Formats: sequence, C-alpha cells, structure tokens
Amino acid sequence: APPFSVDDNIFHTSTEGKVLENPKNSAPEFIFQRTISPEKAPNKKTKVKITFKNSDPVAVNGKKLKPEKLLDKLNDIAGKNAIGRVDLVENRFIGIKSRGVYETPGGTLLYIAHRAIESVTLDKRTAHDKERVMPEYAELVYNGYWFSKKRIKLQKIIDKKRNQVAGEITLSVFKGNVTILSRRTKNKAYSMKKVSFEENKSFNKNKVEKFIKYHSKQLNKA
Repeated sequence: APPFSVDDNIFHTSTEGKVLENPKNSAPEFIFQRTISPEKAPNKKTKVKITFKNSDPVAVNGKKLKPEKLLDKLNDIAGKNAIGRVDLVENRFIGIKSRGVYETPGGTLLYIAHRAIESVTLDKRTAHDKERVMPEYAELVYNGYWFSKKRIKLQKIIDKKRNQVAGEITLSVFKGNVTILSRRTKNKAYSMKKVSFEENKSFNKNKVEKFIKYHSKQLNKA
C-alpha cells in the first residue's frame, strides 16, 4: 500500500519503494498513473504521425504544436494504449541497485519515431558515432553532469548533421506495442536504387567481389 516514492514531470513518472523493493514482487496495477494495462487498452489500433525538423518533433498528425503541447498529446495517445511502462533494476551513482517502475508514454513514442527518422537521414559514420557516445552521454546526464565539459563535447557529436534529420514517421500503437508503418523524408541517406533486389545498373558487382576479397584477406591477417 502507499506511500511510495514518486517522482513526476511532464515527461516521466517513476515509482519506487514499499512492495517494489522486493524484486520477487510484481508491481501492483494501482501504482500506474499515466498508462493503462494492455488488457484494458482499446481493441483497435491507433495511428500517429510525428513530424521532425532539425531533429526536433514539431507536429503530431499534421498539427504543429509547441513542445509541451506536443508531449501532452503523445502522452495522451500512448497512455490510453498502454505504451511506456518499464520495470527495471538500475545501478545508482553510489553503487547500490534500485528497482523502479517507470512510465514514459509520450517519450517512448518520440524515442521510437526519432530513431526511425534517423535511420533514413543520417549517414553510416554519423549514425555510428552517435550510437557510440550515447551510453556515456546518458550516464553523465543521469549522474548530474549536465554542465560538464565532457557532456558539452559529446553534445557536439550528437548534434552533428541534426539539420538533416527531418521528415514524418507514422506509428501504429496497440495494446502496449508500437509498430513503425512508414518513414518519409526528403533528406534521404537511404537509396532505393542502391538497395533494390531488381536489376541494378548503378551497382557494380565486380567491384563488390573485389571488395569482399580484400576484406577477406584482412580477416586472415587479424
């Protein structure tokens, strides 16, 4: 029974303490404040389109919204469809482990949609650089080092080519699940011509064979 330790803001709600301190115990349904259970979610799929400009979300279902209104809208859609629940054990800054139940409904949709738009707009090197630094960046922010020189340095890597991250992602939400339906962008790093399984005149198979042989030799040297 309450009281639990609850932290809440527009983006996220975390609940800890009491029955949750024993990892054997399931989280009671009454502690969830922003999301309903998958069993009670609608039996109908909901589509949601998120528009990005310069890597930032700017519209939902074609309607431009200010950041807080946009997040409110996504929180409402996701919460009603059981999106955004996480039950995890984390490693605290001081070394102890702590179990918590988190609700991030709108943030979950933004995360999935943003990764989807990045996948078709960022080149390989930029995408890999971002993947490489994100764990360290997240740990710095989690531990309170937002104003550190290291965080600021990593931010420059993360923001590289953010002006290319623009377009629309359409998602389907249904009983706790999120499915990407479409990715639309004018800034395409993805080329249908180069990846087509049909006859591809722009792709030189002889060069590919040489490339494979070269890298095979490198593997033998390793």
